[in-house]
Amino acid sequence: MKNIKYNINFDIDLRRNTGSGLYIALEGIDGAGKTVQAEKLTNYFRGKGKEVVQTREPRKEGMIGDLVHQVLTNKIKIPDKALQYLFSTDRVIHHEEVILPALAEGKIVISDRCFWSAVVYGILDRSKEYDYESANQILVAQSILSMYHQFTVPDYTFYLHISLDEALKRIEQKHQGAAKEIYEVKEKVDEVRKGYDWLLGKFGRELTQVDGEKHIDEVTSEILKIVEKSGRI
Repeated sequence: MKNIKYNINFDIDLRRNTGSGLYIALEGIDGAGKTVQAEKLTNYFRGKGKEVVQTREPRKEGMIGDLVHQVLTNKIKIPDKALQYLFSTDRVIHHEEVILPALAEGKIVISDRCFWSAVVYGILDRSKEYDYESANQILVAQSILSMYHQFTVPDYTFYLHISLDEALKRIEQKHQGAAKEIYEVKEKVDEVRKGYDWLLGKFGRELTQVDGEKHIDEVTSEILKIVEKSGRI
């Protein structure tokens, strides 16, 4: 049977935060320093008397989060594409149970990764070579540009940029010879890095690039300067 292609076009904005709280996300390749910065920002805002919810995606707890963690650590094997659906399932629960209620209550949410990771890792899992033509399909399938359900966009998404060599060095220091997660190998880290470059070109107004190779405190200061300039905290 001859293949038939159907062209579907629609314009849709990203879903914005309508709560009184502030949603901050940290993105970047493995080893970029996202977890460290999430902790630094959390401690800073709590020191200012703010209510903060520090979280991460994917989560390591809960029925779905535990399963994701076992797949990432190679204890359970499933098809790559199936893993992305697990990420999305965990993300829906995470948003409905944690992020959106916290924002509605006026709290600051600081997340180590958000749905933007689904794009760069989703493209990687879709094929052996990075296929940017499939990126728009990923944006829809992962509920980023979906007309059925959308994830709320962080008010600030900071992309911590580091070189491939620096990332690999930090990953080695982190594991100290122990087994790495399935994405923490040179080829995949490099492809994901290229994916973030593509993402910055496509959604440059949504992500702010920060030099993740600066001293930890300098990175934190640069992030805080941008957030505080908004006058929302």
